[in-house]
Amino acid sequence: MEDINVEDLKARLDKNEKFVFLDVREEWEYEDENLGAINIPLGDLPNRLDEIEKYKNQEIVVHCRSGARSGNAKKFLESKGFTKVRNVLGGIMAYNEL
Repeated sequence: MEDINVEDLKARLDKNEKFVFLDVREEWEYEDENLGAINIPLGDLPNRLDEIEKYKNQEIVVHCRSGARSGNAKKFLESKGFTKVRNVLGGIMAYNEL
């Protein structure tokens, strides 16, 4: 699936649109600031797939600090059969610049 920019993400969050929102930053980064997503750090993702398995065919929007880790998470999830994964381009840094 096509990635999403922070403007689109903000608009969707403001409208309370339904999608699975995943934050792959470390727990300390998430505790410092978060957008209300499910927090599963990228390094833990392979061992915690069961937590999101039920969303395999739903839209999953993944974000991190800059978009790099979430890009890797997208590739990993797609390799595990997740069909509708989108990366937030620029991550929370770009979101904060809005």
